[in-house]
Amino acid sequence: MNAIPYPPPQQYDFTFIDLFAGIGGFRLAFQNAGGKSLFSSEWDRFAQQTYAVNFGEIPYGDIRKIDANEIPSHDVLCAGFPCQPFSLAGVSKKNSLGKKHGFEDETQGTLFFDIKRILDAKRPKAFMLENVKNLTSHDKGRTFEVIRRTLEEELGYVINWKVVDGAAWVPQHRERIFIVGYDPAQVEITREEIHIPDQPEAGYRRRELKDIILDEAADHTLGSGTWETLKRHKAHHAKAGNGFGYGIITLPIKKGQVTRTISARYHKDGAEILIEQPGNRPRRLTVSEAMQLQGYDPETFIFPVSKTQAYRQIGNSVAWPAVASCAREMARVLKERTR
Repeated sequence: MNAIPYPPPQQYDFTFIDLFAGIGGFRLAFQNAGGKSLFSSEWDRFAQQTYAVNFGEIPYGDIRKIDANEIPSHDVLCAGFPCQPFSLAGVSKKNSLGKKHGFEDETQGTLFFDIKRILDAKRPKAFMLENVKNLTSHDKGRTFEVIRRTLEEELGYVINWKVVDGAAWVPQHRERIFIVGYDPAQVEITREEIHIPDQPEAGYRRRELKDIILDEAADHTLGSGTWETLKRHKAHHAKAGNGFGYGIITLPIKKGQVTRTISARYHKDGAEILIEQPGNRPRRLTVSEAMQLQGYDPETFIFPVSKTQAYRQIGNSVAWPAVASCAREMARVLKERTR
């Protein structure tokens, strides 16, 4: 059997757990920053396969069925959690931000509740959460207010947050909110002192898109039907004054160029990121090209799943080098400020 590409480190500075683990973007980032994972959870069986091949362990399944007391004690909780609408049923707009109805009613039924109960039970020194940038504006800001209040006022963590564009690290425009928190009983820090990097460290060299995109990949050319549908769709929206439609990378690719955001639906038609092919219809990215837009190394990272599943997993993942910069900053804080 081949060696595991990313085995647990023998020596480490801190421990972490990897919730909603996907294919392991957070795992890579925090291992890279000197951490060791003690526990992982991911419900999708195909993502579990990819995670297992690369890290040597199969993540636990449905987080809702995991007893928090069975999770090992850890220094950092990591979670790129799904953003389902928060249930505020029966709570009027006027009262939705008050404490009258209690936090349980507002977070129960969402996967954020599982993060909350694990933080409450295990009290790690720190956490890093990641979500779509629109989390702050969802439901006119009420969703994020529930999250903020739960973390700060009920659980007592000192937190800060920032929308970070992965394009500073990889040639892909990818804006995500990073939420970082510390337990003030264990780490001496104020909100103003919580730094969330929005640029790489000095000396980091971002890959150029032109060095990632292959000269040709004939078997990825769009079918004529798909291409005609995409063109009609774009023309329809252009007529309506909207900017919706496919995005195409024209050749030659310029220095510093970045792509649109790749999503989990990329396998369907490739519309977000198409590559121009002179004299032919455009093509989709290859799996190798797509994974590099998230910072994964095609020489070492393995996808044991179908092409469709690989695209879906890549689109659901994080631009892990951006997370790694934040992880290194958190490792520094834990080293210097733990009480």
